[in-house]
Amino acid sequence: MFSTVRSFIKTSLTFLFVGIFTGLYMSLSRYVFEQGMAPDLISAHAHLILAGSVMMMIMGIALWFFPRPASDDKRYNPDLIRFAYWMMTISTAVRFVAQASVAFIELPELRGTIAAASTFQVIAFGLFFYSMWDRIRAVGSALREAQGEKF
Repeated sequence: MFSTVRSFIKTSLTFLFVGIFTGLYMSLSRYVFEQGMAPDLISAHAHLILAGSVMMMIMGIALWFFPRPASDDKRYNPDLIRFAYWMMTISTAVRFVAQASVAFIELPELRGTIAAASTFQVIAFGLFFYSMWDRIRAVGSALREAQGEKF
């Protein structure tokens, strides 16, 4: 497992850990202390778990398990993958902090920050999967399928 894959997976687990404790806080707040929750905190929690943890885990595993890039692959670029990693990591963290903050304190100036971070998350996904697109191909299974093997 090379370093970029480890970065995706460890960051995914870090986001999962923070997300789980955010969920615990939300559960205790509602069911023990009988307080409500702001929709912004629910959204921050959901995006941290889904985009920050689940999607970054998928991205890291895909980078690790998909076939190596073909010699004529023009899309795959390790520098672009690292850039997408940093863009995803920073935008997810910024979005979580900004959105969680807005849940507790009225900060209208953070609306633009949340929208920008969301946009950068989408761009990071796009860059990653653009670079990985040609690695989604048959390697040995294409020959076995041609011989009639069913999967």
